[in-house]
Amino acid sequence: MNTMDKKYICGLKRSDFQTTVDHKETDLFVLSNAQGNEVAITNYGGAVVALMVPDKNGVKANVIQGHDNIQDVMDSPEPFLSTLIGRYGNRICKGKFKLHGKEYQLGINNGPNHLHGGPKGFHARVWDAQMMNEQTLVLHYVSAYGEEGYSGELKTTVVYTFTDDNELVIEYLATTNKKTIINLTHHGFFSLSGIATPTPSIENMICEINADYYIPIDENSIPTGEILKVDKTPFDFRKPKAIGQDIDSDNEQIKFGAGYDHCFVLNKDEEGELSFAAKVTDPESGRVMEVYTTEPGVQIYTDNWATGYKGQFGATFPKRSAICIEAQHFPDSPNHTYFPSVVLEPNMQYKQKTVYKFSVAD
Repeated sequence: MNTMDKKYICGLKRSDFQTTVDHKETDLFVLSNAQGNEVAITNYGGAVVALMVPDKNGVKANVIQGHDNIQDVMDSPEPFLSTLIGRYGNRICKGKFKLHGKEYQLGINNGPNHLHGGPKGFHARVWDAQMMNEQTLVLHYVSAYGEEGYSGELKTTVVYTFTDDNELVIEYLATTNKKTIINLTHHGFFSLSGIATPTPSIENMICEINADYYIPIDENSIPTGEILKVDKTPFDFRKPKAIGQDIDSDNEQIKFGAGYDHCFVLNKDEEGELSFAAKVTDPESGRVMEVYTTEPGVQIYTDNWATGYKGQFGATFPKRSAICIEAQHFPDSPNHTYFPSVVLEPNMQYKQKTVYKFSVAD
């Protein structure tokens, strides 16, 4: 155990994150850049537990929801709170899909559906961790054949880098020994005003999403199979607008999601390019977050089901106190042949890169 707790501006202590789970050691890893800002990550689920960046007055605050000790991370009322997600981000209808003529049944953990890799997906696993330098953490996990019902053994590496430009860069690599499906993401719950008691609503924040189309859902949050224009709908964020402007509008899609919980189809010049996805600005603090990704979509979730539960240092997380911008392939893709493929073959390498860049509005 590490009793020599270094002082971090996020206030977290390494010793509070050190335990043994499934015969593996958990720990806290703090990345810091030339500007003296920090990202704190635990190798339990790859959860980002603090992200310290300044506001317009230079005051640093934690802009991501998390807990201050490993037990609370493991027991969180929100199991996916700012964690890595795998093997499959988002929902798969009834947990069923077909691959090379065989039907697979995955774990069910969201009404009738499989969500975010299942009850013990990548968010609830201890990853092997190595700090490469002050700004880079490498996580590695081997998902066994049959884990949560998936085919193939999947070897996954995730690299977190915190650049001097206040960019949290997340790169994903994976290979399999048998044909399987994959859709990795990170489920950061961002609160740009800084977490507090209570953490303020995100509804006054200004959001822009680089998407002409979105994917409508049914009452169980499964894609209907349509890809619809955002034009003249609450889903039109092509020009910046307040997140709360249409969040409670009289719209069937908004009602199904209890707010925003939908995948947006990103505008891309070419498949797999790293391009602008979304931008959120907090008028109060002046903090700005831009998101860039190689993925074809982003799931926008406005924390519609939070209950005001307790997080780090007594902060509370009420309904709509965070926005999640999860870069990914589309939900339920294995059951929609015309959605971009999520199949990974043994001779292929899965690659993804997503960047969360923090700055202050001019």
